[in-house]
Amino acid sequence: MSSPSPAPPACNGITPLQQMVASCSGAILTSLFVTPLDVVKIRLQAQKNPFPKGKCFVYCNGLMDHICVCENGNSKAWYKAPGHFHGTLDAFVKIVRNEGMKALWSGLPPTLVMAVPATVIYFTCYDQLCAALRVRMGDCAQEAPLLAGAIARVGSATVISPLELIRTKLQSQKQSYRELTDCIRSAVQTEGWLSLWRGLGPTLLRDVPFSAMYWYNYEKGKSWLCEHYKTSEPTFTITFVSGALSGSIASIVTLPFDVVKTRRQVKLGELQAKNLSCQDSSSTFSVMSRIVAQDGFGGLLAGFLPRLIKVAPACAIMISSYEFGKAFFRKRNQERILGPLQTSNT
Repeated sequence: MSSPSPAPPACNGITPLQQMVASCSGAILTSLFVTPLDVVKIRLQAQKNPFPKGKCFVYCNGLMDHICVCENGNSKAWYKAPGHFHGTLDAFVKIVRNEGMKALWSGLPPTLVMAVPATVIYFTCYDQLCAALRVRMGDCAQEAPLLAGAIARVGSATVISPLELIRTKLQSQKQSYRELTDCIRSAVQTEGWLSLWRGLGPTLLRDVPFSAMYWYNYEKGKSWLCEHYKTSEPTFTITFVSGALSGSIASIVTLPFDVVKTRRQVKLGELQAKNLSCQDSSSTFSVMSRIVAQDGFGGLLAGFLPRLIKVAPACAIMISSYEFGKAFFRKRNQERILGPLQTSNT
């Protein structure tokens, strides 16, 4: 009679610290692969409609959206580089030829400062919550990814929101950290602590439904593919395909909210950069109505193809690398636990 194997060190056989390491590596890999696409997109946008000083635009490395402010004439600024591009491929070639390969990853370091901790918080919280909810929800355990994904996104977005405000202010004005601290302290004294979370509402309206749908569809797709290919453990290909498909579905469904969120976030970013009042009383529905009145219903689907092209590979790379990292640590933990037992039996 064989003795029962020791319990795993945490849910799914890995510790929270190992989950953090896996998600961190996934965030870095995703940024490295997807950032060049956004750099090229911003260059093309800046060429067609130059960004005037003090204006904001949205930059996304595949993991998070960031508000960037055009504040100086630095020729190295990746959103304001010289050159005339005739398309995406032409932009890639000319950027590499004229500025070197590094230019495709311009703006990556400051983005990673927030993207990595946000991703670590998000993925680790999701796994921990999902494992706990599956146990407590009983017959409704299949819906656990839906709820866990939504809660995890609320948590990560809430933590990162003040950092986004600080980043916007630093980028718009050449301030020392002491001046920035005084500015934030003054804003808190004048308008309260909630002033540090301006723009959080529009972000949550898009990201929470996206996260809920993404994780639900991902877990369903992964289970179906595992059954189809008769495997107990998902392979890299299965997680990659499941991540791409679930990310695509979620991005399409939430696209109108993405359009609204982008417009409101850009407006708030410009007001923050100028230290003006950021009170925005317009509701999501009123912003949608304004967009429909100006651009028709097609305005709510603006940027459909660029968003899909970016989100699908970003989700696929992130989740597959994350699952690969977890599988690596799980196998290592099992070898560490079974090693002494096998030694004692011999």
